[in-house]
Amino acid sequence: MFFLKELPSQQMVEGYSKRFSVKDPAAIQDALSMMRDASLLLRELEGYFSEHGTSQLRFLVMIVIDREPQRDSLLASEIAERIDVSRPVMTRTLKSMLEDELIAMEADSSDGRAKCVALTRSGKKFLQEILPGYFKIISKFMKELNR
Repeated sequence: MFFLKELPSQQMVEGYSKRFSVKDPAAIQDALSMMRDASLLLRELEGYFSEHGTSQLRFLVMIVIDREPQRDSLLASEIAERIDVSRPVMTRTLKSMLEDELIAMEADSSDGRAKCVALTRSGKKFLQEILPGYFKIISKFMKELNR
């Protein structure tokens, strides 16, 4: 997250740009502004997920599984590859989702060490319940950003 409430002034960025031989100070300001906007959106989404007793990571796990129309499950390693978190964090997250009955896990038929992860009926239902609010927050954010 980007925690600056007030971005550096144009004058400040230009001063640093001259000092450090940065050729495009406007690009620096644009990037800082984008980071701030994205941080505000992430904060709002985290609040939304928290209100629903979940987290962005758990949401992403469900989305990654759900977005595979040709498959009912993914290997835990495939989920970890598609989400930018460490393996221990993914393992803990999957374990908690299993305990909350959002996912089911079973050994892969071709490799008993690998685990197949699927959304349960309650996991699918939960995802469908929170998706409208998720898209509403993003839509509202983009409308405000484009003003």
